[in-house]
Amino acid sequence: MLDLVRLSREVVFPPGGQELFRRIGTLVEMHAGMEVLDCACGRGVTSTFLAQQYGVGCVGVDPDPGLVAEAQRRAREAGLEGRLTFETAQPDDLPYRDGIFDVAIGELGLAGSADPARAVGELARVTKPMGCVVLVQLIWTGNVDPARREVLVAHLGARPMILVEWKQLLRDAGVVELTVEDWSDAPSPFRPSAGGPFPDFAEIFTLREKVGIMRRALARWGWRGVRGALVREREIHRLLTRERVLGLTMIKGTRWSPEKTLP
Repeated sequence: MLDLVRLSREVVFPPGGQELFRRIGTLVEMHAGMEVLDCACGRGVTSTFLAQQYGVGCVGVDPDPGLVAEAQRRAREAGLEGRLTFETAQPDDLPYRDGIFDVAIGELGLAGSADPARAVGELARVTKPMGCVVLVQLIWTGNVDPARREVLVAHLGARPMILVEWKQLLRDAGVVELTVEDWSDAPSPFRPSAGGPFPDFAEIFTLREKVGIMRRALARWGWRGVRGALVREREIHRLLTRERVLGLTMIKGTRWSPEKTLP
């Protein structure tokens, strides 16, 4: 589905929606003056939201230069250039000094084209001691054979793992006091109304928007490529919603400081 969404000119909030990132803001006590890293930021939708909602300074990083250019343009149009910066970089090789961000967020694309362990390690490295590291990631919740897993990984632009693997990567990187919340589709005290985080392509866009996406897809891929993308979208949506092989999880932790006592 993500390859079609990327061709849209409309703003599409990542899975979990604004409610998820408001919840992150609450957990990390986000406020004006903080410096936040949004890794695998894509078009900068969540980076822009955090800057507007909390008044933080936000740096968005993504390996796709086209998405970074669009994020920069949108920041200018929103008048947020002073608080929003976007750079092209690989998540497992961040171009920043150690310990400069109050909060580092790893979004779904964090491990799409990078080594997951190194990417999580980089998030922890650039976070201040006792700062917060947050992952918003897909986890396997059902049995999927290896071949189908690779189809999902290629199509989503993300690399799901099981929950204990994500938690271990954080611990190995020196992130402790982990808090885990499932944001798949179940209601909770902080999200009383729930819907699945993986909407159908047909549900996201209006007819006019879908026509525009199909035109751009046709120009880029040809008829065969468009047909293949639609077939993949239907298969992915079935796996995510009917077979429920993937869930959406938020994990928040604290970068341990040697000066503090390890819990």
